[in-house]
Amino acid sequence: MRIAVTGSIATDHLMTFPGRFSDQLIAGQLDRVSLSFLVDDLQIRRGGCAANIAFGMGCLGLRPVLVGAVGADFADYRSWLERHGVDCDSVHTSELHHTARFLCTTDDDHNQIASFYTGAMAEARLIELGPIAERLGGLDLVLVGPNDPDAMLRHTEEARRRGIPFAADFSQQIARMSGDDIRPLLDGAAYLFSNDYEKGMIEQKTGLSAEEVLDRVEVRVTTLGPKGVAIERRGEPILRVPAVPELGKADPTGVGDGFRAGFLAGLAWGLSLERCGQLGNLTATHVLEHVGGQEYRLGQRVFLDRFAAAYGSEAADEISRHVRCHHP
Repeated sequence: MRIAVTGSIATDHLMTFPGRFSDQLIAGQLDRVSLSFLVDDLQIRRGGCAANIAFGMGCLGLRPVLVGAVGADFADYRSWLERHGVDCDSVHTSELHHTARFLCTTDDDHNQIASFYTGAMAEARLIELGPIAERLGGLDLVLVGPNDPDAMLRHTEEARRRGIPFAADFSQQIARMSGDDIRPLLDGAAYLFSNDYEKGMIEQKTGLSAEEVLDRVEVRVTTLGPKGVAIERRGEPILRVPAVPELGKADPTGVGDGFRAGFLAGLAWGLSLERCGQLGNLTATHVLEHVGGQEYRLGQRVFLDRFAAAYGSEAADEISRHVRCHHP
């Protein structure tokens, strides 16, 4: 499958707070919060949802097409992604702005408070999918990830107009989107990705029930943290796929992107939704075990062994025909 991954490309500034955010909040004064957290650590990592997803797919042996906007400071990052199997030929370079920045603080409970500087990402609205499809001889799926809101709308409308299946993935952009913004982005989606908190926000902001959302998409994929993932289709029982036990929790940043990378890899290989969910869960676990969304390594033998331990040898044998872990 020729899969285009659209969305944010950014540098992550990741900090850790040795405490709990909830302990710093005063009941009855949440309408005038004024807080400063003294953090213990700062890690600067490559990130952005689209780049994280494309990186994970590349590490599994695919060649995803990354679509987004960056600044002139992207050269080293581009080289890194290309070494890991990502097609960066459709990335737009701004002449005016720096690559976007994600600033995130994580507490001891793995809760996060974050800010996002748009920078060059605002120019993603200038990118057309038509020339990309022409260059590749067609597109089989477009993931519309968190991005400049106008870019998300443009990519969705163009995919719909050209008859290209698309996956809706609003992620952190839900916080600034209204129900009127969300509805056009999910109607007709082949896949709708969110975590369980975002699922509730989608329903609350659109005024749609869970059943009404499912009427508008083909497959709804909801990640549930340590409980794995729930995959829903109209008229069928919910498919629940348990998570893969982690070796340790380092940082949750990019875990959802890792899940999407594995899930999309399974789709590209024509595997069942259950296998897609399992691949997503294992890739997400690798991300959780490291600080940063692209700091993990996928070893072929270790990946398959962990997959077999979590889901059985028969399932591992099935994916072994496809997985070609690539990490230079």
